Amino acid sequence: MAKPPPHAIQPTRSEDYPEWYQQVIRAADLAEVSPVRGCMVIKPWGYSIWENMQAALDRMFKSTGHVNAYFPLFIPMSYLEKEAAHVEGFAKECAVVTHHRLEPDGEGGLRPAGPLEEPLVVRPTSETIIGEMYSKWIQSYRDLPILINQWANVVRWEMRTRLFLRTAEFLWQEGHTAHATQAEAEEETRKMLDVYADFAENWMAMPVIKGEKTAEERFPGAVATYSIEAMMQDRKALQAGTSHFLGQNFSRAQEIKFQDETGQEAYAWTTSWGVSTRLVGGLIMTHGDDDGMIVPPRLAPQHVVILPVLRGDDSSAAVMEYCHTLKSQIETESFNGQPVRVTLDTRDIRGGEKTWQHIKRGVPLRVEIGPRDMEGDHCFVGRRDQPPKQKESIPRAQFVSTLAEQLQNMQQQLFDRALQAREEATRDIDNLDEFRDFFTPKNPKQPEIHGGLARCHFSEGEEMSAILKELKVSLRCVPLESEREDGECIFSKRPSHRRAIFAKAY
Repeated sequence: MAKPPPHAIQPTRSEDYPEWYQQVIRAADLAEVSPVRGCMVIKPWGYSIWENMQAALDRMFKSTGHVNAYFPLFIPMSYLEKEAAHVEGFAKECAVVTHHRLEPDGEGGLRPAGPLEEPLVVRPTSETIIGEMYSKWIQSYRDLPILINQWANVVRWEMRTRLFLRTAEFLWQEGHTAHATQAEAEEETRKMLDVYADFAENWMAMPVIKGEKTAEERFPGAVATYSIEAMMQDRKALQAGTSHFLGQNFSRAQEIKFQDETGQEAYAWTTSWGVSTRLVGGLIMTHGDDDGMIVPPRLAPQHVVILPVLRGDDSSAAVMEYCHTLKSQIETESFNGQPVRVTLDTRDIRGGEKTWQHIKRGVPLRVEIGPRDMEGDHCFVGRRDQPPKQKESIPRAQFVSTLAEQLQNMQQQLFDRALQAREEATRDIDNLDEFRDFFTPKNPKQPEIHGGLARCHFSEGEEMSAILKELKVSLRCVPLESEREDGECIFSKRPSHRRAIFAKAY
């Protein structure tokens, strides 16, 4: 008999990281490619994780005064044309609707029949159509601020797609606010960046760097763009959320004007900010291992799975009764302000197969109950952040009473592990040769895993852009918490006063 592979996911991260990522998605039953090119079907386990992200973020948005609304999927092309920088930034990614009716083509097929008077763009983002509505809703300073978020789907016609990370259609939230003053809008932009960082670190257990994008990386039409940047296990960066100070650019283009307290006409100051289902991809690549996904407890669809070990004898009924009692006890416990989510897996499939399904999906705690566990009133427990064979027999009462503590410990362990990995892969670099070496693969058998986050002095210009393009590296952000530090740009030798984060990225 052939020896089984040592890990559930083949290839492993070190063997082929991109393929490992795809195999984790398949093994964890998160999503699959749809019949429509570049789109995905999000399956129940993957969508449950997204729903938990939504729920947590939605509470955070509402606690900061925001309300939800919904705006149309279709945007008249003329709306995008009003803001030149915006349409230029998204033009290549736009999907355009030109007809509204189908008719038989006489050969057994269908053909578009009703040309639209004006083409409609399937929203790549909603600044323009929301701005059109704000121009009607805002007449006086008394109408401000407007703090609206929408949960929606958007379409960006990506040529090279990867499940969750980059798809032609994806799910997200986009906040759009309007304010009477520049100071209020800037405060809003930074506040929402802080909300994203809080969510990433305290819910996703994913450490992030808050920073400002340079002019070249800025959102089309924005005055300033801020982002949270995370590092994945292959040492590439992932932009996990953005918050944009739009100034008055969109207000002027869309006539969002109001009468201020002095009776003068003024343009509103606006912001936009968003995160997407890309966060699920970030979750996989931050915590996943060679046995599948590891879901941080705060976002796990199920915190605990109970796995009856039935012998097919007279003990089976008693074991099942014991498992049902245990499930009821667990359901009375709370974690993170909500009841502990527990499932009893009674499916008629082999125990080993059942166990590995839950391991690959990343369920935080697995509890095996057999006749001997029942007789000793113990639970045989495995934690997903530990090796699959590492299990512990715990008295039932102790297991139930310490559930919240165990889950919080796992949440913190995952964050600490990810933070340590990022710190070990972050380096201050002060010369171009070292920069080139840092971002050059050393092992041809593992070309994907190299580099990390480089903290370097910089000065924007052609010299920097050319070298970054050559190495396929990007300037991720200028950290907000970094202090002034005089130095020399490693690309141009011009004076520099701050370091930026450079990395290869998704």
